[in-house]
Amino acid sequence: MPITNQQVLGHAFLQEMFDDSFFPDRVVGRGRAVLLQLCERIEAERPSDLEALYALTEAATEEFNLLEREFVAAGSEIETVAREWICDEFRFVASAYGFADADAEKLTASRDW
Repeated sequence: MPITNQQVLGHAFLQEMFDDSFFPDRVVGRGRAVLLQLCERIEAERPSDLEALYALTEAATEEFNLLEREFVAAGSEIETVAREWICDEFRFVASAYGFADADAEKLTASRDW
């Protein structure tokens, strides 16, 4: 299902990570794909409340947990600054889909990075 949300379509996900040579573009690109897939799922499933949204963001966070291994294998990692950038993207997604009141910690509660 193609994304229709104009805010999302005009947003450059993880641009700060692409701009920083510490983070391999190939792995950052996979992170961007995870975020876009999250948007697609939100549009397809239309979560009716925060708990339904958190279920979707938990699945996306688990994908980032798996990506951490790829970052490490490429000589990088999801360190403090990257963690903040990624969490900011989850907050952006929540807000773009009408969940501005989403708890920032709950959006990525299952993270291990």
